Amino acid sequence: MNKTITMLLSAVIISITAGCGNNAKKPDAAPQTYVLVHGAWQAPYVWDSVQSHLSENGNKVIVVELPGHGADTTPAHLLSLDVYRDKVIDAISAADSSVILVGHSLGGMVITHVAEKIPSKIRKLVYVGAFLPSSGQALTDLAYADPDSKLGPLLTPSADQLTLDVKRDSLTWLFIQDGSEAVKQRVLDNYRAEPAIPFTGKVTLTQANFGAVEKVYIRTLRDIVISPGLQDKMIAGAGIKEIYSVNTSHSPFLSQPGELSELLLKIGKQ
Repeated sequence: MNKTITMLLSAVIISITAGCGNNAKKPDAAPQTYVLVHGAWQAPYVWDSVQSHLSENGNKVIVVELPGHGADTTPAHLLSLDVYRDKVIDAISAADSSVILVGHSLGGMVITHVAEKIPSKIRKLVYVGAFLPSSGQALTDLAYADPDSKLGPLLTPSADQLTLDVKRDSLTWLFIQDGSEAVKQRVLDNYRAEPAIPFTGKVTLTQANFGAVEKVYIRTLRDIVISPGLQDKMIAGAGIKEIYSVNTSHSPFLSQPGELSELLLKIGKQ
């Protein structure tokens, strides 16, 4: 009788232990390394909130400062799409694993160019309201094909044609019309004229390299710089299947950084 009771108790204990194991919290997904590339007329500061959010969730984040932006003083005549590409490649070389490479706007041209060069180092390419070229295209080719963009008429080239200015009274309306007044002021405070030469840099892409990298697109539905219509054409042209949308202006990392960060975390876990 005592032996029977002992056996029953053992069975109960095993059952409880197994149940606890099934209900235990599953380990979080493995940490990712995100490399964030800003767009034109912007600088690393635009990623501050997203960087914090991703880091707080255990990920490594590398924010690239493109030459001629932010605090970098490289003269405009020395800049090109290749120079931007090489700066990002240098940043990725510091990572100890493959990365999730995120590009916004002009940054989409850059990350595309990078993926052709070092596809094995990139786990995913993520385009956030970004230019996504086909082989042989430059940013200008795509921009001129966007009848719904409001940017073109508001650009003023410098006398030497090396930089492009955006009319100051239209700057925040174009890029961050849905942002807070504080965010809009930050955009104004950090504004610099944009180097022009990289806009005409064309990419050469192959199926073996760029074509082999997994791609994701995050559409910006209230964008008046790169219209949703052009975004959809680029997505279709690239055959991207993993598509998300945020109901924001051209700069979701400033107007809705939490929502964008959660999407990037979701993309990193898949």
